[in-house]
Amino acid sequence: MRNSWKIYILAIVSFLVGTSEFVIAGILDMLASDIGVSVAAAGQLITVYSLAYAIGTPILIALTAKMDRRKLMLSALGLFFVGNLITVTTTGYVMLLGARIILAFSTGVFMVVALTVAAKISQPGKQGSAIATVLVGFNLALILGVPLGRIIAGSHDWKIIFTGVGALSLIAMLVLLLTIPKSEGEAPVPIREQLALLKSPRISVALSISFFWILGYTMLYTYITPFLLDITGMSEGMVNVGLFAFGLASLIGSQAGGYGADKWGIPRTMIGGLLFHSGILLLLTAFSHSSMIVLPLLMLWSFFAWSTGPVQQVYLIGMAPQASGIILSLNNSMVQLGMAVGAVIGGIVVESISLASVGLFGGAFVAIGLIPAIISLSVRRRSATAERNRT
Repeated sequence: MRNSWKIYILAIVSFLVGTSEFVIAGILDMLASDIGVSVAAAGQLITVYSLAYAIGTPILIALTAKMDRRKLMLSALGLFFVGNLITVTTTGYVMLLGARIILAFSTGVFMVVALTVAAKISQPGKQGSAIATVLVGFNLALILGVPLGRIIAGSHDWKIIFTGVGALSLIAMLVLLLTIPKSEGEAPVPIREQLALLKSPRISVALSISFFWILGYTMLYTYITPFLLDITGMSEGMVNVGLFAFGLASLIGSQAGGYGADKWGIPRTMIGGLLFHSGILLLLTAFSHSSMIVLPLLMLWSFFAWSTGPVQQVYLIGMAPQASGIILSLNNSMVQLGMAVGAVIGGIVVESISLASVGLFGGAFVAIGLIPAIISLSVRRRSATAERNRT
């Protein structure tokens, strides 16, 4: 109980880094127009960000394994400030790509360390809830950061968003310095040994759940604003309402996922979330031209999509508790890799088929994620049964 408020501080800082990641999808059309590229090309800013996150995070986590956790979070936020500064002063597409890479590196390191610290300082049996609380920060970026970013970008300039986030990151550094105690890092694990974890079929299959889940999600989310404007026919005001509702549902879903992992168990919560996630994406495609139906479907989509995050985190930590930082880093890399692939495939679908069909393909990929989920959970159940029989 005495450390719960510190977990909330980590969640608040996660809001800042989450805003820098998610807000691009909310202002994609405006940003594309401002820098003179197509919407599909602007969508590849998400691809570059995700690839940098996926590749850079494990390397940086390995190089900084011995570093004090608080010092590492402060360093990551310092780099985060630099990335926002470059974004604000950008003069074109290439410079903006560089800024996204820097923001990806800093966000990846911060989130891995924040999730690890939250799990360590939480009460016994409350890891799922602690992780879900930190992920609330990311979800708040969807609830407040994305729709507010859309409003600010429409009224003033999209660069003001990153000016504010950068300034607040300096305040966040001071707050963390004063509130989060020093803590030892983990034993350094070389990249070769990190990747060796992937040789374990049990771990690699479990990580692939994250890949397909987020791939299907990102295919539609990357282009959610033009989807709502051009396909559903929502007004600018209704889009802002839709984005706010989407974010609010993600907050509730993330908390429900963490609660479900602790209360109902991982299998039921994970399989149920993936099933509903896939089905709702298909429904969004079927009823894409009806704003009255799309709005509640958006909320249901967000709820079940984000319920999977904390469940998966708890599941993976249980597989390798002695290397929680490494396993979370690999998972974050898998998530970002899925985002990168999802943005690319989504762009191809938009250019070659239609914007209206991205939900159909997204739902199919989420459904594929059920296969490794069922296999992994079945192996887990058999292992637990064998262990009980031996004892």
